[in-house]
Amino acid sequence: MSLHTPEQSQLGKASAYADQYDPALLFPLPREPKRQEIGIHGSVPFLGADLWTAFELSWLNPRGKPQVAIAHITVPCESTHIVESKSFKLYLNSFNNTRFEHADAVRDRLRSDVSAAIWHGEPVRSSAGVRLLTPPLFECEPVRELEGLSIDRLDVECTRYQPAPDLLTAALDEKPVTEILTSDLLKSNCLVTGQPDWGSVQVSYTGPQIDQAGLLQYIVSFRNHNEFHEQCVERIYMDIWARCRPARLSVYARYTRRGGLDINPWRTSHPQLPPANVRTARQ
Repeated sequence: MSLHTPEQSQLGKASAYADQYDPALLFPLPREPKRQEIGIHGSVPFLGADLWTAFELSWLNPRGKPQVAIAHITVPCESTHIVESKSFKLYLNSFNNTRFEHADAVRDRLRSDVSAAIWHGEPVRSSAGVRLLTPPLFECEPVRELEGLSIDRLDVECTRYQPAPDLLTAALDEKPVTEILTSDLLKSNCLVTGQPDWGSVQVSYTGPQIDQAGLLQYIVSFRNHNEFHEQCVERIYMDIWARCRPARLSVYARYTRRGGLDINPWRTSHPQLPPANVRTARQ
C-alpha cells in the first residue's frame, strides 16, 4: 500500500474536473504522522468524528435530468485515514454527468467509496455515515451558533500566533466545574497551500476551571499555524487534556466552507451522541 502525503495531492495544483463518476479521485491521507507529533501512538485516546457537509452535489436521473442534494457525511475518528478535501470536491464533481436510478443509489455509492478511502486497503471497521437532503428538505436546514459562553468578550493581549499550549492553565486545586466555552476566533492555514481556514470552536468540559483568558490566547495562537482541520482539533484536545486535566472533555470546531465543502471535527473523552451537523452563520 502506497503512503500518500499532502504534497502528492491536488492541493495547490491546476486540476481537470472529471464529470463522469470516478472514485479513484479520492486521495486518502494517513492520520498517524500528525498524531505522533502530538504524542498519540497506537489507539487514539478519544472518540469522535469529522462531520462534513457537501453543498455542491449533483447527478443525472435516468432521463438525464439534473438532481441536486446536500450531503452530510460522518467520518469516524478511528479511521486510519482522512480524505484530502480538494480530492473530495473533485470526486463529487465526477457525479455531475453520471446517471443514477435514485438518490439512495448516490448515497450508497458515497458511503461505500468514502468508507474504502478512510481505511485505505484495510478492512472497513466502521463505515462513513451519509445522509442526503433533497430540495424539499432544504428549508428545514437551520443556522445556529455554537452553544456556550463566548470567551471572545475578553479584552486580552495576543502576541503569539503559533500553537502555545503553555498559555493553558486551570485551577487544579479548586472545586471542579462544568462549562461550555466558545470562540469564533479560530484560524489556521492549509497544511499545503497556506490558505486561511476560518472556524469557530466549542470546548465542553468537567474538571478544574480553565482560565478563559489563557484559553482565548491559546486559540488565537493557531492563527499562523499550518495544519488540516482534523489535526488542529486533535492538537487542541490533547493540549487541553494534558495542561488542564479535565475529567471529561469535548472539542468541536466548525470551519467555514471552501469549494462547497465544510469540515467540522469533534473529539470527546466519553461516549455520547455526536453534535447535530448544523451550520453556523459564517458557514
